[in-house]
This record gives sequence, structure tokens and C-alpha cells, in this order.
Amino acid sequence: MPPTDTRTKMKLDWWHDALGRLRPLTEPDRAAYAAARARQENLTKPAGSLGRLEDIACWLAGWQGREAPRLEKVEALIFAGNHGVTARGVSPYPASVTAQMVENFKAGGAAICQLCDAYGIQLNVEALNLDTPTADMCEAPAMTEEHCKTAMETGARAVHKETDVLLLGEMGIGNTTSAAALCCALLGGEASSWAGPGTGLDAQGIAHKAETVANAVNLHGPACREPFEALRRLGGRELAAITGAIMEARARRIPVLLDGFVCSAAALVPEKIHSGALDHCLAGHVSAEPAHARLLDCLGMVPVVDLGMRLGEGTGAAVALGVLRGAVATHNGMATFAAAGVDNKG
Repeated sequence: MPPTDTRTKMKLDWWHDALGRLRPLTEPDRAAYAAARARQENLTKPAGSLGRLEDIACWLAGWQGREAPRLEKVEALIFAGNHGVTARGVSPYPASVTAQMVENFKAGGAAICQLCDAYGIQLNVEALNLDTPTADMCEAPAMTEEHCKTAMETGARAVHKETDVLLLGEMGIGNTTSAAALCCALLGGEASSWAGPGTGLDAQGIAHKAETVANAVNLHGPACREPFEALRRLGGRELAAITGAIMEARARRIPVLLDGFVCSAAALVPEKIHSGALDHCLAGHVSAEPAHARLLDCLGMVPVVDLGMRLGEGTGAAVALGVLRGAVATHNGMATFAAAGVDNKG
């Protein structure tokens, strides 16, 4: 057997490190889940009458490892990255907007800032080498192995072990093109079924975007059958960081709320490697970006809310947190039949 060259050795080490975060997967606390479900059956209401609120409360209990879940420390991580493919005109906005919006986040002027204030969420924004966009995925892999690994490690390091629920979002002009390419490579179908308006493309722009996606997927071909390699070749730093954060949150048993299409595309990577890798995640919402509903179907996820939003930035996940707060409030605060002196069903 010929000796392994340095580049191949780096790739093997990279895949080994990444896969090590997925196998074995941590599991929820079954006893805590069962105790929460038993409590739901004894609260002063007909069984199941709060619908999905009951399921969410028990899901939180299982992943937090306590019968009474809490939402005292909720954090939103927003990762920002720039994409070389934007030079092909796949977005109506220039790449410079990414850095400008990061500054807007820091100044408190963005929608996600207002929603974090409204719902009691700590906002943290991580800009990933904005001065150095990824390579144009239609000409070369978007990232080297080392760049992709570094971005994933950045996402993982940003996860704090004491977080009760983690919200994930992104900012990056051109990243719906990368997300569409990633979905096309890993799930199949025509590029046109994954490419959408993004930040406001017209029909001609969407057609051009779909052609760009198809060209990128065709260029990289069978190499993208491996999910991490598809992420490296077609994704971006912010997508890789989200993937890393999802994997780290699973290792720490931290429940996660995913935002829209781009965030869900990043989540597709671990799920394609290991079915059930996203059991600790909920889809915060379904975006108006057309492909998001299809992607959630492929992931087997039912969104918490559907408000026709398509902004990104973690905004859909932030609004969904309001539903989680309602689930926790009713679960923890309601009286049982015995405590309230109310007769239960016979």
C-alpha cells in the first residue's frame, strides 16, 4: 500500500474528529421524560388538551434531565460568513451587507435583537473571516478541510454547557445558494426544486440561481455523497459552524431550536450521517423560502410556528421560544388534580 500523503492524512483526521462527535450519540434522560409525562397526565385538564405544548414540555424535560424543565438561560448563536459564489449574482444584495449586518446586530438594530429582548434571549454573534469569503463552489471546493474543521470547532466552542435551550441562526449573503446546493447534493432532485428567492430574487434571478446550484453540484459530483465533504465543498463557514454547534449541543444534551432554510440545511449534515442525530432539535418555524418545507419533510420535522417569515438571523427560532415558554409555564405552574381538590376522571 502506498504511503498516505499529507493532504489525505489531514482529511482522514478531519473526518475522524467530526464523526467522533456523533458516535455514540447522547440520549435524553428517560426517567425525567417519563416523570414529566406522568405529571402532564395529572394536571387539571383533559389529557392531551394542550396538544403540542405537552409534548414540548416533556421533550425539554428529557433533554434537560429534570421533570420540571426551565428556560432561565436561553442563548441565540448567530454565525456570519461570506461566500465566493455571490460574485455570480445569486443575491440582489452585495456581499458587503454581511459585515454591515453584523455591526447592526452588535448595535441592537436588527429584528433578532428586538426579539431577543422581547423573549429573554442572550444574543451572541460570531463573524467568521468575513474579509476572506469561501471559494466559488462552481470552480473549487468552498473550503479546505482545515477551514471547514476550524469553522465547525468555532461553532462547537460557542456552545455553553449551562444553556437551557440553544437557538441557532445565520447571516451570510449568498448562503441560500449554498444551502440549496447542499440539499441538492445530499437529498437529490432538480436544483430548481431547492433554489428560491432568498433575499428577494425575481423569477429570472431564481432560474440563474438554480443553474448555479446545478453547476456546483455537477462539478463536485460523487465526492458530495459523503455529508461532511458536501458541507466542505458546497457550504460556508457559517453553515459549518452551525453543524458544529448542533453536534456539540447533542454531546452536552442541550435542546436546540433551529431557524430557517440555511440553518436546517446545516443540520442535514449530521442527520445524513446518523439517523436521529437531530432528536435534540426542534424546527423553530417553517420559512417562506419554498424549499424549507420540503427540507423539513425530509428531516421528519414539524415546525413549532408558521408565520410566513423568511428573514433568517434566528428570528423564527426566537419567536418559537415564546411557545416553549408557554409549554414550560403550563407544565410547571399548573396544579395537579389532587393539589387543586378537583375530581379527576373516573
